[in-house]
Amino acid sequence: MFSDLAVSVLMALLIAVLVGLPLMAAAGAVPAALLSAPANRHEMMSRRFVVLGLFASFAGVWLMGLGAWLAREDSRYGSLDFFGLLLISLVGAGLLTAGLGPLPSWLLETIGPYAERLPPPFRLAVRDLAQRRARAVLAITLAMMATAFGLALTVVAVGETAQSRAEYLPRGRPGSLLIQPGSTHLGVFATADAAAVRAMMERELPGVPIAQREAVPDGSWFFRATAEGVETPEKAVYWDQAIGDEKLLRYLTGDQSTPYDENTAVVITSAGVKTDSVALGYERNATDEATRTKTVRAIVARTSDPHLQTIFVPSKLVRDLGYPLRPSDLIVDPAVHRVTVEEQQRLDDRLDDAFAEVHVERGFQASTGWLPFAAAPFLAALACALSCGFGKAANARQARVMRRAGNGSAAAFRWFRASRAGLSALCGTVLGAVAGCPAGMLLLWPLTMRTTWEAPERVPFETPWPAITAVVAGLPLLAAALAALFPRDRPHASRRRTGPPRPSRL
Repeated sequence: MFSDLAVSVLMALLIAVLVGLPLMAAAGAVPAALLSAPANRHEMMSRRFVVLGLFASFAGVWLMGLGAWLAREDSRYGSLDFFGLLLISLVGAGLLTAGLGPLPSWLLETIGPYAERLPPPFRLAVRDLAQRRARAVLAITLAMMATAFGLALTVVAVGETAQSRAEYLPRGRPGSLLIQPGSTHLGVFATADAAAVRAMMERELPGVPIAQREAVPDGSWFFRATAEGVETPEKAVYWDQAIGDEKLLRYLTGDQSTPYDENTAVVITSAGVKTDSVALGYERNATDEATRTKTVRAIVARTSDPHLQTIFVPSKLVRDLGYPLRPSDLIVDPAVHRVTVEEQQRLDDRLDDAFAEVHVERGFQASTGWLPFAAAPFLAALACALSCGFGKAANARQARVMRRAGNGSAAAFRWFRASRAGLSALCGTVLGAVAGCPAGMLLLWPLTMRTTWEAPERVPFETPWPAITAVVAGLPLLAAALAALFPRDRPHASRRRTGPPRPSRL
């Protein structure tokens, strides 16, 4: 009990460190941005802030590169190695984001001279953002941090999806229904349980043939089928052998005309091999350490699915060796019946997951659970940009210029709002992409480290450039459109003096 509690506390502390340190480092972007913004728009910001910020960003990139380089090997790492390299990379990502804090103020200062040649709405929008530098810089910095987090998460999720697709091992032929023992069983059903599951399947799927794969109940009781010159692929569903009946054989080959003989093994392969015998290695009982070999007649059958290459052994041959077999899979061949989603749901409702697991092989299904977590930062970045777009002009002089440029119409002020919001969003998304893209690309290496013996080698990571381009270009356009579409204020108007009417002179 104490050891479990200690492990739980240790894991909680590790997670708190992994999450807290990068957040603290990234949060440094806000004070750095506010300190770098001069109080007066006519003052120039100190280049010292930019230099120090770039130094911190380069240090963050170096740390992330170090973590990626150390995790580049396709060898097995321990848990401490995984947490250590991930922490180094996360701290580096936080430093990269914090170091970009002074850049929003520098950008507003840099684009000011170039904006003088633009039309009045854009020129005045730049002046307005410079006039309220502290508010604009805070909004742009927050948009930058949100965009960086969303893009880094997108890059990591796409890379993880590619890795998961490479790791995916199908559990049967496409479209097949498999009912396998749940967590309360040790890989095989009890005979009575298998009969109950079969009866339930026959009620839900009347008239549908059900294939059955069997296995030796005691895993320590050795049994192995081998054939000379035949190698089973690593990604085969049944890596050792498949023991079963006639329906199982035809499910494995995908051919309902495959000949079946209860005294003949079948080598199911997609390679051009020839063999006429299979060696069965067996023991007389579970306590017997001496392995014996029996050679049986065999034929070769082709399969269109490379994952189903195996050696099929009829159940009778195994029982004749003294093995008590028990059902391990109940299968509906897709060549006989395609299970619908509704039928799968009914079977799921009738079976407890701890008792039996219902699975329909539909290939790799990419997870979409990360999409809301990636969309939320982008919406936050949009809200930060809109906070600069809404509101009156910074002073009455700019409002008068805007009214003269637009002949007193509200359309000019809409363009003004759209320019402010779009420019704020553009600065935030560009800086966010500068931070988020390399962070996501480098974080993928420690996140895909092998911590188990079964994990395969990495696949080439795909960077979602179309999605990144859509975010960088789409968020500013969307912010500008919303700011123009939903104006809340009118430009400043010169207030007329109010009071009692002057008496008329006679």
